Amino acid sequence: MKPGLPARRAAVRMMTAATEAGETFAQSGPKALDSLDPADRARAQRLAGEALRWANRSDRVLGPYLRNRPYDVLLNAMRLAVWEMLGDGQEAHGVIDSAVEVAKIADTGPGASRLVNAVLRNVDRNRPEWDDLPVPVLPKPLRKRLIAQFGKERTAAIETAHATTPPLDLTPKTGSLDLDGSVALPTGSVRLASGGQVTGLPGYAEGAFWVQDAAAAIPARLLNVQPGERVLDLCAAPGGKTMQLAAAGAEVVALDVSKERLARVKENLARVELTAEMVVADALTYEDAAGFDVILVDAPCSATGTIRRHPELPFLDPIQRLSEVVPLQAKMLAKAATLLRPGGRMVYCTCSLLADEGEAQVTGEVLSKLGLRQASLAGTAPWIENDWLTQAGALRLTPELWAARGGMDGFFIALLEKPA
Repeated sequence: MKPGLPARRAAVRMMTAATEAGETFAQSGPKALDSLDPADRARAQRLAGEALRWANRSDRVLGPYLRNRPYDVLLNAMRLAVWEMLGDGQEAHGVIDSAVEVAKIADTGPGASRLVNAVLRNVDRNRPEWDDLPVPVLPKPLRKRLIAQFGKERTAAIETAHATTPPLDLTPKTGSLDLDGSVALPTGSVRLASGGQVTGLPGYAEGAFWVQDAAAAIPARLLNVQPGERVLDLCAAPGGKTMQLAAAGAEVVALDVSKERLARVKENLARVELTAEMVVADALTYEDAAGFDVILVDAPCSATGTIRRHPELPFLDPIQRLSEVVPLQAKMLAKAATLLRPGGRMVYCTCSLLADEGEAQVTGEVLSKLGLRQASLAGTAPWIENDWLTQAGALRLTPELWAARGGMDGFFIALLEKPA
């Protein structure tokens, strides 16, 4: 098989699973990557992510040479090739040759491989200046909501953040980490501009850290759990927050509806030599008579705050998911309120940019009915910046924040209390 073809073919499969079938890379990856060696697997994941991150720009380049929209698999093969040639500086001959082979394997009908070959050779002959093309924009339904919420200027800044490859963030088990090229962030996370193979980093095998975006590590830190406190991580997978809570000495119950996802949490805990009680259950029907001092509700959501790490998400129509996840978030918050002991505290958070999944879920009226109140996070940690705070004192984090440091995931985080 031609060099580079296995990784490119797998990348196009993952891209097409997203654009055609609405699958995340986490869903399509096991099928697409199973037969690849570790190096090709890593390369395929990188190619798929970057090609979809820049698909909007690639489509501008391809547009003049396409009379009609081709099958997704052909369009994605060309998107990948355009990004590799113009954005990644790869040699055109090998890139075009691989795209043609992908088209042949796809078997979408006579002439498909000739179309791909002709279009890409035209692109190569008439190369535009890649960096002069507009930054990719979000799909109209999502973009319209963000403009209404943040305004055009901030939405454009968010889109610019999405167009950058994110750094690798680590959460130390204790103290700090001293890795080559690492930077200690004010929140306690450690950032690497380029981490390479995570499992090869010093300290990984010894359980000194785990991978976790700096923003994703903030909710558990704000709970300030103390040794011996009984804590519920209501949606535990993939386990980063569970490990944070356990590392603080809390008595942690890690709950998740998926047995498979919870098994991965258990594996992660074992690597870092931490423990938590694993409970496979539906959060909405879970009961515990003793109750909890602290609850972390990281609710299922549209995940629009993680687009820079998951460039396939805009192709999965996240707005359509709101009708499913928004009612679920409200039910989970209400359920958590019944499990929280009087005098206890709770963080409600979502990795979403949308107010429907954040501010609208914790209004004063809603919280009053649940017997909760919101506590302002202003001044609770020295690293909380003023432009992170909402009027009610929650945190609204967006990807363009910390731009000079490499950005962060989008999150909404509210600290709630149950009066004694």
